[in-house]
Amino acid sequence: MKQAEWLLCPICHNKTRIRVREDTELKNFLLYCPKCRNEVLINLKKKHISVIKEPDA
Repeated sequence: MKQAEWLLCPICHNKTRIRVREDTELKNFLLYCPKCRNEVLINLKKKHISVIKEPDA
């Protein structure tokens, strides 16, 4: 079984409620962070996060 790790928020760098494996791919995923209470639209490929849209202020 492959190791799953917590997905970190690209804004505050704390753990979110999402766990991902190395082979997980997400496209146009709306990530919510319970710590900073922001939503960010991201792409994820091979544990590398790229932010599509910054949260509206």
